[in-house]
Amino acid sequence: MSRFTRLEIYGRLLDEGLVPIFHHADPDIACRVVAAVAAGGGALFEFTNRSALAIEAFRAAAAHSSKHLPRMILGAGSIVDEPTAALYIAHGAQFIVGPSFNERVARLCNRRRIAYLPGCQTATEIATAEEMGAEIIKLFPALAAGGANFIRQILGPSPATRLLPTSIGEVSAAALATWFKAGACCVGIGGELFPSDRIAAGDFAAVAARVADVREMVRQARASAPTEGLRPPAPRP
Repeated sequence: MSRFTRLEIYGRLLDEGLVPIFHHADPDIACRVVAAVAAGGGALFEFTNRSALAIEAFRAAAAHSSKHLPRMILGAGSIVDEPTAALYIAHGAQFIVGPSFNERVARLCNRRRIAYLPGCQTATEIATAEEMGAEIIKLFPALAAGGANFIRQILGPSPATRLLPTSIGEVSAAALATWFKAGACCVGIGGELFPSDRIAAGDFAAVAARVADVREMVRQARASAPTEGLRPPAPRP
């Protein structure tokens, strides 16, 4: 069972505005990178299923987070089918992310009250995923789909849609502001957060510092963007 409710996870995604995305086959490195994200102020982490041993590294990171990082919400990414989603959920995934939409994965996540963020690239794919209960849609690959302008055009007729672009290219306050001004509710960032040379050198303090820097960029970018519609109104006392 997830340590967080699905509503808590969606709320955290909308509050944070940033999902760090990472993969490594070494369980120790996976644990240390999750800890570095937490040290940099992050409270979300997507570990991608991109190697034969990915589940072992994920399981270690999930156990480490459960014991030492009580605020950390750990999800599994690059999930393309129901059995793989079930495997990661069984080992502690609190949300599931896919590069594409899969109806069977959506049904599984709904049954288990797990947040599902499917990857979509067209208006029809987005509408289909929303019909199956997806509250936040991963726009992937975001630049190839049309970039920030695609988000702006989709939100015109569908202002309630929430899009999380990944593969966004440049990471700077100005570039991030372009995505948030277009209406992105959050962004997913991978390699720009986790320099391979720093990880190879075991310099996890540098990783934490980079996470903190990018979180500040996101904060600035969101502060410069309109926020209407990105969060539900706060309940009245």
